[in-house]
Amino acid sequence: MDLQRLHLDKTLLNALLALAAISLFVVYSGSAKDVSATLGHLMRLLLGFTILLVVAQIRPEILERWSPYVFIAGMLLLIAVLAVGVTGKGAQRWLHLGFLRFQPAEIMKLAVPMMLSWFLARGNLPPTLPKLALAFLMMAIPAFMIVKQPDLGTALLVFGAGVFVLFLGGMRWRVMVTLLVIVAVAAPFAWNHLHDYQRSRVLTLFNPEADPLGTGYHTIQSMIAVGSGGIYGKGWLNSSQAHLDYLPESSTDFIFAVYAEEFGLLGSLLLLAIYTIVVGRGMLIAYLAKDTYTRLLAGSLSLTFFLYFFVNMGMVTGILPIVGIPLPVMSYGGSSIVTIMAAFGILMSIQTHRKIAE
Repeated sequence: MDLQRLHLDKTLLNALLALAAISLFVVYSGSAKDVSATLGHLMRLLLGFTILLVVAQIRPEILERWSPYVFIAGMLLLIAVLAVGVTGKGAQRWLHLGFLRFQPAEIMKLAVPMMLSWFLARGNLPPTLPKLALAFLMMAIPAFMIVKQPDLGTALLVFGAGVFVLFLGGMRWRVMVTLLVIVAVAAPFAWNHLHDYQRSRVLTLFNPEADPLGTGYHTIQSMIAVGSGGIYGKGWLNSSQAHLDYLPESSTDFIFAVYAEEFGLLGSLLLLAIYTIVVGRGMLIAYLAKDTYTRLLAGSLSLTFFLYFFVNMGMVTGILPIVGIPLPVMSYGGSSIVTIMAAFGILMSIQTHRKIAE
């Protein structure tokens, strides 16, 4: 099969297929051998790869032209969520269209970097302070609306994607330092406006044993699972933490704990190597990109993917607070897989259409 004709990048595709194959085994184990859950994950993966293939056919200049409209549509959907969104598990994050229920915040993971890349590409780099201020509003407003749902994890990813665009766009170091100072000054105010459960998650990071059966339970059980895997792991289907129901969300947010317990340090290093290949290939695509828009967008999407798995692995191993970010491609769930695969479709479009132009 000529992958170039299909606008598919071989290195990225093989790495994503490897992650997808591993995820099916781990979801099956983490869901207590639930065949229906595993088949559901397989169907979501197939949908994700189909979206990847479709998006990869769209030329980068068309994506650039669409960027403002995608951003505006995403903002309107966020407003609709706050007004008439469906509530589930204490959060108002979804829109229900009768035949389809989806989370508009996922769209902003693509819309924000697309919009900021489009905005910064229309002018000289590094951007001026007024332009940086406008760009900051473009990523802060949707992130704030997502926090109100509340969905702090997705808001951090959306805001982080915007920060990566500004960083790659040449934001000066003194501006970065100024922003860090502003964040430090605003931290006490932000802390007082967090929900109680969000403050508990941060405090639990420093001392999970203070409430081992409450807020610290997830962290303690996931750390036990990761540590008990040792170097070689207990073997597939032998995760005692998951199968004895000690580990909550074992096929979604905490799937890495199941994987680490069953495949140990060596398996975890292999998984980390695959993720590193994905990020490295994405950054190479950004480096080779022929214009500012594609370079900023490819770099931002690649670094956001890194943020995905870094935060998830960090919270599972107890070095970061629990924020509800799934392990990309591996975790059971539909919305994040669709968004991630669409992002990789964009990366493949940037890479393959560049080769055609040459």
